[in-house]
Amino acid sequence: MKNLLLLLLLCSIGMQCTSSQEDTLAKPTAQKILPKQKNEFRPNIIWLVAEDLSPVIPSFGDSTIQTPNLSRLAAEGICYDNFYSPSPVCAPSRAAISTSMYPTHIAANHMRTGPWFATDMPEDMLRRFDHLMPKGVNLYEALPAAGVRMFSEYLREAGYYCTNNSKQDYQFRCSLTAWDETSNDAHWKNRQAGQPFFSIFNFNVTHESQIWRRAKDSLWVDENLEVPVPPYLPDTEVGQQDVRRMYSNIKMMDHQVGEMLKELEAQNLLDSTIIFWYTDHGGPLPRQKRLLYDSGLKVPMIIRFPDKRAAGTRDDQMISFIDLGPTVLSLTGLTPAQVDGKAFLGPHKVPDRKVIYAAADRFDAQYDCNRAVRDKRYKYIKYYQPEKSMYLPVKYREQMAIMQELLRLEKAGKLTPEQALWFRTSKPQEELFDTQTDPHELNNLAEDPKYANKLKELRAKCEAWVNSFDDTGIIPETELVEKLRPNGEELKVAAPTIRMDKGKVALSCPTEAATIGYQVASPKHTPTNWTIYTKPFELKKGDTLKVVGDRIGYRYSEIVMKTP
Repeated sequence: MKNLLLLLLLCSIGMQCTSSQEDTLAKPTAQKILPKQKNEFRPNIIWLVAEDLSPVIPSFGDSTIQTPNLSRLAAEGICYDNFYSPSPVCAPSRAAISTSMYPTHIAANHMRTGPWFATDMPEDMLRRFDHLMPKGVNLYEALPAAGVRMFSEYLREAGYYCTNNSKQDYQFRCSLTAWDETSNDAHWKNRQAGQPFFSIFNFNVTHESQIWRRAKDSLWVDENLEVPVPPYLPDTEVGQQDVRRMYSNIKMMDHQVGEMLKELEAQNLLDSTIIFWYTDHGGPLPRQKRLLYDSGLKVPMIIRFPDKRAAGTRDDQMISFIDLGPTVLSLTGLTPAQVDGKAFLGPHKVPDRKVIYAAADRFDAQYDCNRAVRDKRYKYIKYYQPEKSMYLPVKYREQMAIMQELLRLEKAGKLTPEQALWFRTSKPQEELFDTQTDPHELNNLAEDPKYANKLKELRAKCEAWVNSFDDTGIIPETELVEKLRPNGEELKVAAPTIRMDKGKVALSCPTEAATIGYQVASPKHTPTNWTIYTKPFELKKGDTLKVVGDRIGYRYSEIVMKTP
């Protein structure tokens, strides 16, 4: 208990740090792992991640439905009111979460760069996914700088059992050494006794696709429930029904969260586990997902600590998805690597952000290029292709009845002024919104001289961010792919080397910053996951050793050695 209180005290001290310094970007460097102290408390950490959901639950001010399990988490934890994705769509968001890097910094910004499940897929099957890529652009993976890893690798090296159940939509093939388990069955229960764990559980029921796929299912809410319809959406019977379905799906997700809490309680893990609940970007409805308005970027987050520290409180610091990884490492006693993200809790907490940044580029085959910066009140959006219409058709989204209703009204000339804003045939070069007085971001203040200073300030911050690294959305994607893969050649990790060192096996890899993983199989045991190599180890007679070198954006290399 003393160790737990010490850790929580460090976290509390970290939360109180403030500074006026601007955010900076650092080159990635290798992770430093603190030595484990005797009897050191290492908390379990679990992420409960809903999909496609804005802050439309009671804990964040929307009382349309009741969510008893999320309300319990909020009552026992901390609600974060300024939490943002750097992208309004899932795959770039997960790239940011898993690497702690901005998607535009690692060529993960276009939706999609290629299905993660396309690795080793036959050519005839790949053609089924042609609609995800524009003509002339081949599949490719995000490519971070050397030293950028999936942050779960650091936890595994420190002894954590890491599981992902089971989204792998990262814009790159999942590192072989990132997880002990990644599947629909992945679970902390498979760890060794006493081993700390980091586990992710994803809840798909709130995904945009579930609006139309569950359209004929019974509702978890009253079929005549009065629902708030945002002014940019049609307040018709069709529109209300899809909004009602969204709230019904939230109720289902809340129930699933409750089942996870029951499981933690049944295993006496609540008193040793930090629980994060958040969503992967903004809401599922039209003009939410895929746009840089708060409806696409702003999400709710609740964190519950084992001793219910700061229970029932709110935190308004500006937080980006890229900060999640460094924060988990900080809370577990590890020193975060120097990446774009920064810890917002724990002993390694750094000064609060003053602004957050976001980007939206290609969605499936539709190109655009938009950047945004937001402080606690004002949002600035820069449109690099103002000649394009605000609305870009996405076939996937057009399966939704409320989207079809919008298109019907637009064709009939019956859109309200608020709805018509999305269907403008061109865009302004800039938009500025006061999100406090205009939460739906409908009144552009960029031309209002009263806001000239704020416009100038946020414009400069946006330009500085874009110029702080090679923004991979600014150049044509064909040029980007050629830069990443000259002459179409796939990058590949060099084959690892095996040598004996004082009777033990020592491994190395010539490729800079490659992670080395290994498996030792015996006649009685065949491992299913990869151990991350950190120091020489012994082999027994009859063992078979498999070694793999891996790095994000590269094809891994594998070698096998069998002992006599």
